[in-house]
Amino acid sequence: MTTPSATLPRWDVTGIYPSLDSPEFQADFAALGTAVEAFGSELDRGQSDRSAGGVSREQTAEAFGVLIMQLNALLEQATTIHAYIAAFVSVDSRDDLAQAKLSLMHNLLARLKQTYTRFTAWVGTLDVDTLIASSTLAEAHAFFIAQARVHSRHLMSPPEEELAAALAPSSSAAWENLHSSLTSQLLVRLAGEQHREELPLSVVRNRAADPDRAVRKLAYEGELRALSAVAPAAAAALNGLKGRELVLAERRGWGSPLDAALFTAHIDRRTLDALMEAAHASLPDFRRYLRTKARALGVPALAWYDLQAPVGESTRTWDYAAGAEFIVEQFATFSPRLSGLARRAFAESWIDAEPREGKQGGAFCMALRGEESRILANFNPSFDGISTLAHELGHAYHNFCLAERTPLQRDTPVTLAETASIFCETIIYHAGLMRADAGERLLLLEGTLQGQCQVVVDIISRFLFEQDVFEKRQERDLSVDELNHLMLAAQGQTYGDALDRSTYHPLMWVVKGHYYIAEFAFYNFPYLFGLLFGLGLYARYQADPERFKDSYDRLLSSTGLASAATLASQFGIDIQDTAFWADSLAVIRADIDQFAAAIDARPPA
Repeated sequence: MTTPSATLPRWDVTGIYPSLDSPEFQADFAALGTAVEAFGSELDRGQSDRSAGGVSREQTAEAFGVLIMQLNALLEQATTIHAYIAAFVSVDSRDDLAQAKLSLMHNLLARLKQTYTRFTAWVGTLDVDTLIASSTLAEAHAFFIAQARVHSRHLMSPPEEELAAALAPSSSAAWENLHSSLTSQLLVRLAGEQHREELPLSVVRNRAADPDRAVRKLAYEGELRALSAVAPAAAAALNGLKGRELVLAERRGWGSPLDAALFTAHIDRRTLDALMEAAHASLPDFRRYLRTKARALGVPALAWYDLQAPVGESTRTWDYAAGAEFIVEQFATFSPRLSGLARRAFAESWIDAEPREGKQGGAFCMALRGEESRILANFNPSFDGISTLAHELGHAYHNFCLAERTPLQRDTPVTLAETASIFCETIIYHAGLMRADAGERLLLLEGTLQGQCQVVVDIISRFLFEQDVFEKRQERDLSVDELNHLMLAAQGQTYGDALDRSTYHPLMWVVKGHYYIAEFAFYNFPYLFGLLFGLGLYARYQADPERFKDSYDRLLSSTGLASAATLASQFGIDIQDTAFWADSLAVIRADIDQFAAAIDARPPA
């Protein structure tokens, strides 16, 4: 068991509702269910009127306006209630009341999805140009309408779509919940520990950044043992989810789950190919970085458990309080609006930073209500921990900029969802470098390269793994050994001999929760897109700061209003051109050159 930290904060959601069993929450949850039914009834009534014939252009526009306002109100309320429940489940998966409420929420969301799908199908039958010309609400939702029109062509029959939505809580959502519960409750026993203490997986994974190689190795070995114990259940969940996605993609007329994912990401295959071509071409540079890091650590080759090992020495303590102050201060160099949002997040307890049993690993930010978000982190006192907070605060700032839009206008694709987070992370990185002495500068430089290596090299391996899983899952379920083999093969294609192959991580498919997010196939390449797009934007910021600032917040508030290519073109970026992605990767290559030069210049030990 672990002792809770007295210094790391937990988030506060009491301003939303007093508790999950409070009358206020119960009333709003019931009202949401009533509103879902009312939306369905209004949709039925409109369809009945249209089937009777003689519906005018004005009547169609009026019906659309009523439905779009109802749907936006529904989505606003559902977002807050779902996030409120998630605020309990994600920090304590053993909370039975929260799990029960989440199950009820999944059932309610399934009903909402049924009516949402019917609404999408109806929008697909409309004369879009006439509707937009006849309705200011339609004009304001023009991109949603365009997407709905395409989406409507990839729908099954109404009864089939209703059945798929009705089964989601006991299929995809159930598999997702199983994986989350398994990994959040998993305890790891480390060999060699004096008291053989059992630690939460999130705590053990934080030890990957420990300066002591023996500590890192013990944590790695303990993690593999613990993950092996739950791998059969995780394999069942993964097979179930990927099998469902394959069936639905085929029935809905998508060529593959990847085609559906690209549509959801608001990019096309040409953009993905350009991105991946540039990323694959950069692998030799990242392998050079990994070999240089091995020299810095004095080992023949890096082991997997050396990937997050620190290189360099910090002359300051990056505790939580100091990190919060640093973030607010550096965000102010960009704009008072950004620093004000960060200050508010720290002051109003938006952040849950303490690693503990039952808490979900990793980090994320979720929109909660209006301009408010909540951030989950598993903080470790290092610059990397501060950088993670800055990253998630970037997501919160993005949510803040989107708050002026309706929920349907806020529907940001996963590709653009990383825009603000990468940008904020880069602000902190450059600020850290400017203040650092030689030893700390090396620490920060390597720490950033370490993260970028994960987002390029490891993300490519995850993408290759998921491609292979989908291909083989078309025939049958895959065993734990087969999944391990596919993961090792994917890591071999990206890391190559720059890592000791005997220490690859075969169970990374169990760790990464993104594989288990219902109906989010290929939740990996968007991180690569986001990193390189964010670096490209930062380069433009450095070239002309004031002009960039005028456009940046407008970009963030518009990420649900146009395709990624259209939004990027506002900054002179062509995301279908490999050259843009190569230019962003060249920024990383320059840092690798700087890191190698610094290591080569160090006196021999």
